[in-house]
Amino acid sequence: MSKKALITGITGQDGSYLAELLIEKGYEVHGIVRRSSTFNRGRIDHLFSDEQGSGIHTELHYGDLGDGNSLIRILSAVKPDEIYNLAAQSHVAISFDIPEYTGDVTGIGAARLLEAVRSLDLDSKIYQASSSELYGQVRETPQTEDTPFHPRSPYGCAKAYAFYMMQNYRESYGMYAVNGILFNHESPRRGKNFVTRKITYTLAAIVAGKQEKLYLGNLDATRDWGYTKEYVEGMWRMLQQDTPEDYVLATGKMASVRDFLELCLRRCGYTFARQGEGINEKYVDVDTGKTIVEIDERYYRPAEVDLLCGDPSKAKEKLGWEATVHMEGLADIMLESDFAKMGLTLPSTVAA
Repeated sequence: MSKKALITGITGQDGSYLAELLIEKGYEVHGIVRRSSTFNRGRIDHLFSDEQGSGIHTELHYGDLGDGNSLIRILSAVKPDEIYNLAAQSHVAISFDIPEYTGDVTGIGAARLLEAVRSLDLDSKIYQASSSELYGQVRETPQTEDTPFHPRSPYGCAKAYAFYMMQNYRESYGMYAVNGILFNHESPRRGKNFVTRKITYTLAAIVAGKQEKLYLGNLDATRDWGYTKEYVEGMWRMLQQDTPEDYVLATGKMASVRDFLELCLRRCGYTFARQGEGINEKYVDVDTGKTIVEIDERYYRPAEVDLLCGDPSKAKEKLGWEATVHMEGLADIMLESDFAKMGLTLPSTVAA
């Protein structure tokens, strides 16, 4: 009999890749989706096609992390072996605009899920999507599972609450609950309002003549960027261990937004020059004299997180997990996809 998995946030980037992985492994996959007037299921439509075959079952349930009763109803019906809590208000900058909602869904939503599992006396293993934003104003580099937290956004604070609730229920009730502290992980399915996808999609649109410029904020923020498709494998491996523990998933390599931008500009075939400083900085196409990139102070956060870089040693040792796609390969994967969406071919493709 196949295992049952329940994924919150199944329509998101991580949820869609995780659902594919679990289906490949023979799971019966269930997902929680919110009711809305418009469908937002483009990332998972293919999971319900006639080609799915193999008798594998995928089912969606209406619910919300803000509604404990819906969680109890779904959990009672599904009785999952594994639960992956990926749902959240996940945009860091937007969390400053809607801090109360972010706290309720991203933070307290995890507590509602834990309490629902506990009250139903289910023997489900629970994965919580933690975030490198927990570290915020970092105390050491690289960051490990033992590095102290100092979140710098409502999103980071909400994730910290969820992290400690997972630990608390694990220690208080003996529940199998783990935190995956994932550093930035990107893909062609990333939302267009996240900086890496914003860069690749907008540059493709500029080359296609559908957009004039790319507007960005802090180019010097430094991150640890990996490929989502690899990271969901790490999530799954965390729930296959005998003992529940928390893990960092990262590449262990740092790059700035500027590094990613300039790499993508070169991949697109641009010869560019930087002009100005600070908010007046811009990138100009040397061949045409046109401005490609400008800085817009609206995209700066009230409190910046300058440097995040993870140490994945524990995941490599205990899970056998290691990232193989780094920034260069990731840029190619995303640019190829976005160029294809514009009916174009990336001029300087390098195999990932």
